[in-house]
Amino acid sequence: MRPSGRQMNELRPVSIETGVSIHAEGSCLIRCGNTHVLCAATLEERVPPWVKGSGLGWVTAEYGMLPRATNTRMRREAKTAQSGRTQEIQRLIGRSLRAVVDRSALGERQITVDCDVLQADGGTRCASITGGWVALRLAVEKLMKSGDVKSNPVVDHVAAVSCGIHGGRVVLDLDYVEDSEAGTDANFVMTGSLGLVELQGSAEGATFSRDEFGRMTDLAESGVTELVAAQKAAL
Repeated sequence: MRPSGRQMNELRPVSIETGVSIHAEGSCLIRCGNTHVLCAATLEERVPPWVKGSGLGWVTAEYGMLPRATNTRMRREAKTAQSGRTQEIQRLIGRSLRAVVDRSALGERQITVDCDVLQADGGTRCASITGGWVALRLAVEKLMKSGDVKSNPVVDHVAAVSCGIHGGRVVLDLDYVEDSEAGTDANFVMTGSLGLVELQGSAEGATFSRDEFGRMTDLAESGVTELVAAQKAAL
């Protein structure tokens, strides 16, 4: 039995509440078990200098954890002094969201998705990607309703889930207890059509076989399918 009592192929309870910010063009609060992330999308009629004049839009992300998101207080990060982990995660979120956006259909405007971890229990980057897509889609819907874009720039869903080997067993959606003890930990980012966007995986205590990797991939596909269903239900 897993520490949480879940089955090997069972996600933590997932909920996505939309419209939690009255100011953002798109927002949601995603809860994956005890991991809670606030995602807010901001639309701006400008693009970075390296995109200007190309006719293409840009989607980027910022990520952060509140000081008491974990069991001990962390120092609040300034943008000029972000940890390597923070920078790596927010770049991952941005890449994942751009993978399902037709930037030419978006036009020369930028959408920034802020992902703030209110409470962490493992899988914060995966929850940020899954919830970030919902916030992005809501912002794009406003563009479509106003007639500022002619076709939907968001061409597919994108969601992310972790898999790993804990206690010698391949499991889906690791919480903090499992993640801290896992022999192998991997994050799968996939589209709604189950195309792989990005895979981050490493052996922490022992190597893993091709067969185990295949079983993790199968679990990730089933998990992403459930997360996409939750995204659809939220919208």
